[in-house]
Amino acid sequence: MADFAGLTRDRKYGEADILGRKCMVVDTGGLSGEEQGIDSLMAGQSLAAIDESDLVLFVVDCRAGLTNTDEMIANHLRKTGKKVLVVANKIDGANHDVAVAPFYELALGELHATTATHGRGVRSLMQAMLDELPEPDEIVEDDEADGVKIAIVGRPNVGKSTLVNRMLGEDRVVVFDMPGTTRDSIYIRYEREGTPYTIIDTAGIRRRKNVSLTVEKFSIVKTLQAINDANVVVLLMDASEGVVDQDLHLLGQVIEAGRGVVIALNKWDGLDAEHKAKIKRDLERRLQFVDFADLHFISALHGTNVGHLYESVERAYRSATDKFSTNQLTRILEDAVSVHQPPLVNGRRIKLRYAHTGGHNPPIIIIHGNQTDAVPAHYKRYLEKTFRRVLDLHGTPLRIEFKTSDNPYAVKATKRNYKQITQKERVQARLKKRPKQ
Repeated sequence: MADFAGLTRDRKYGEADILGRKCMVVDTGGLSGEEQGIDSLMAGQSLAAIDESDLVLFVVDCRAGLTNTDEMIANHLRKTGKKVLVVANKIDGANHDVAVAPFYELALGELHATTATHGRGVRSLMQAMLDELPEPDEIVEDDEADGVKIAIVGRPNVGKSTLVNRMLGEDRVVVFDMPGTTRDSIYIRYEREGTPYTIIDTAGIRRRKNVSLTVEKFSIVKTLQAINDANVVVLLMDASEGVVDQDLHLLGQVIEAGRGVVIALNKWDGLDAEHKAKIKRDLERRLQFVDFADLHFISALHGTNVGHLYESVERAYRSATDKFSTNQLTRILEDAVSVHQPPLVNGRRIKLRYAHTGGHNPPIIIIHGNQTDAVPAHYKRYLEKTFRRVLDLHGTPLRIEFKTSDNPYAVKATKRNYKQITQKERVQARLKKRPKQ
């Protein structure tokens, strides 16, 4: 971001939390209608973003006023039939009504006046965006037909497409000995032993400094979307190269998304015994933070141990979607506290009273008590490992959230019923009648 025109050229994607709703926001370059050279490519990116969007924010400049370019863009937006919100930006230092009046000629509905640099009008704009987007329960997903969604992710040329073909039992995706063959996420529905699955072949993700092609940036976004869309992610690594930083970065993305994870090291059969022992030591050291994930050594080309991936996928999916009762979770909490009590905070013991489930995929456990905002990280990890062990959870992240219970006596101290009020008045009246000594 800088104070000159033309800085943004590609579509820039980012995840946003708009008043509690998750969505994908796309930032695009400017449009003038007279683009040439690289600017024409930039305009193509903006038009492509319009085509793939559910809602378009048409930003106009109140300082510059209504221009021919604004009218051209408005005409194009009307032809697309997309939902559009006109954002009249840079209204600071000007009369609100005078600044926005010319833009009503665009005939695209209500205007939303903002000053983006100061945040003025942004919250009301966000609310208007939510009103235009479909409610979560209006989004129809045929989960039963899709079955368990399995995303195959990894760096370029680690054998993702080969593994997909091996798991499908046929050549369904293109395999070529060159990184970057797969550029879009490919969804394939199939059945295995009567059980429905959807496998997602994704593009390889390289380090950001090595990404230059626009199409490759688009592929990365599609891969990240596939991770969020999947139930279980199979992270494929190249055994001949061992664990590299980009593998750990991808693993962090999967855990952050809360998806079940299975780790597979491909091309294992081509290594000698000494190299295998070194890789196993490296895995034990660098993957301690994800010790709940199953680890497989496979050969996608020859099919060695590929069938065992399904066992881990099913176990991770079952762990991520199991339902637990409040009584069951509370008993586990009470046993954990009795074995190892929470620490003292300001001379008072943290009290954890009961637990209940807060969501699935990933499983979320909400614990209620007093002073829960002071629970240290090491005790939270202790509780997480205890719940994971007792509930027999494998292959899925587990999230624990704390909520501090309200003090029941605080309400009673400020609010009294009719009987208490009249009793207090009688006592005060008797005290007034007593003779002064």
